[in-house]
Amino acid sequence: MPTIRRALLPTAVCLLALAAAFLFTCASRPVQAQETPPADGPVVHILYFYSLDCPHCRAVEEELLQPLQAQYDGQIDLRMFEVSDPANYELLIRVEEYFDIAPEERGLPTLVIAGQVLIGEEQIRQQLPCLIDSCLLAGGTAWPPIPGLEAALTPGPTTPLTQTLGPAFPIAGSPAACVTETVSACPTNAPIWAAYFYQVGCQECSRAEYDIEYIRSRYPQLIVEEFNIYDDLPLARWLARRVGREAEIHAPALFIGDDALVGEGEITPQNLEALLTEYLPTGAPQVWRDFDPSEASVLERLPGVLTVVLAGLVDGLNPCAFATLVFLIAYLAAGERKGRDVLLVGGLFTLGVFLAYLAVGLGFYRVLDLLGSLLTTLGRWVYALTALFCAVLAVLSFLDFLKARRGQIEEMTLTLPAAIRRRVRAVIRQGQKARAYFVAAFVTGLVISLLELACTGQIYLPTIIYIASQPALRALGVGYLLLYNLFFIAPLVVVFALTYFGTTSFQLGQFLQRRTAAVKLGTAIVFLALALWLGISLLG
Repeated sequence: MPTIRRALLPTAVCLLALAAAFLFTCASRPVQAQETPPADGPVVHILYFYSLDCPHCRAVEEELLQPLQAQYDGQIDLRMFEVSDPANYELLIRVEEYFDIAPEERGLPTLVIAGQVLIGEEQIRQQLPCLIDSCLLAGGTAWPPIPGLEAALTPGPTTPLTQTLGPAFPIAGSPAACVTETVSACPTNAPIWAAYFYQVGCQECSRAEYDIEYIRSRYPQLIVEEFNIYDDLPLARWLARRVGREAEIHAPALFIGDDALVGEGEITPQNLEALLTEYLPTGAPQVWRDFDPSEASVLERLPGVLTVVLAGLVDGLNPCAFATLVFLIAYLAAGERKGRDVLLVGGLFTLGVFLAYLAVGLGFYRVLDLLGSLLTTLGRWVYALTALFCAVLAVLSFLDFLKARRGQIEEMTLTLPAAIRRRVRAVIRQGQKARAYFVAAFVTGLVISLLELACTGQIYLPTIIYIASQPALRALGVGYLLLYNLFFIAPLVVVFALTYFGTTSFQLGQFLQRRTAAVKLGTAIVFLALALWLGISLLG
């Protein structure tokens, strides 16, 4: 019975949508002069705006529009407009103005049916089939009375809308659009330079870029230099400081002279043209030529560098990893390995640990990079969940700090599970018995590193997400992973050096017991710092 109810639920929702659309949308449709009466029954007229490089647009066309056209043979009049064509893009602008679409709500694909606008793949998939059914029941639909639409629907060569109706958003006193290819032939010889900052996988940036290209088709004297905000964050912040908008900087952002447009809500054709008219008489120079990278690069990255260094060092002093190291030193002593053998074994073991951790970090970082636009779409959720996870680990680490201070080390929460500890020790024993003793030390380092990820990864993985979330760090992500891992193995290097000079495993064990509380407190501070930084990034 529950299964039947679940199966009927989509049908019920569709019927409700049919009824609502029938009563309020299609029944009251206006009849326009340009409408052609259907010859063989009712026809639903649809406008569809798409982009060739938009995967959502392609999915809607192939998986929804084409099957619907086949299903309702001759009853759907679908007109498609690819927005890289300036005339088509200007028609999209008119559609958005006619239906009073807010700048932050704009998107692709955009579909117009029966006086309604559906934006985005999800909305089109959910509502279009029911709207088609309801409108056919109501006798079909007319084209909406959008200025310039009739000319755009006329077969044959299309006259640009600006020649029939003037600009989509005329501005008092603005000069005629410059339509030549060379800057020198425009009404003013002064070029208008703009710096545009984008982010890979940024959906808002895609729409902003169409707006900019449309304005450039009308004002070729506008010369846009593009910058990836990940690679040029110091420059973006420097430009933002010039115009008093440092606290708001994010992609997309456009800087012209002493002005800035930040975010999709500001980068609109209307705002762009209004800004350009201010600079047409004089032009705008490349103000970013005055930027000195050496003045900002160190200061921009210093807080992030310190966070990564501290995280790597605290992770290297993690009781999980340190206890394993003490056990390894004890086995070296039992096997009467001394002097150069200790240094060689220690060096190979440390190299194995370093390469294993670096490979894991690069792999996880690569996964974040491959997610591309999906990570951008879900980015705020990912970073919010990571911040929450770090906050929880900060609390647990602080509780472990209190337990360690009371001498209750075995009762700590964030430790390596007993089963994995036994497996780690078994790997060390097998390595000690191997004939290729020094090769075994390297392999032991690799294997133990992977086994200990259940404990040490608690700091490592959030740190990688933190690096990916900070544009100033992400630009040099691989370098920061190397930095983290160098500080992660620093305690190993120190311990093997001390062992070479006579420090025993018993002394190391005593040191671990005395310093466990301090390390746990440092771990709590690192987790808290990561949580706060990710939280601040989300709010910003």
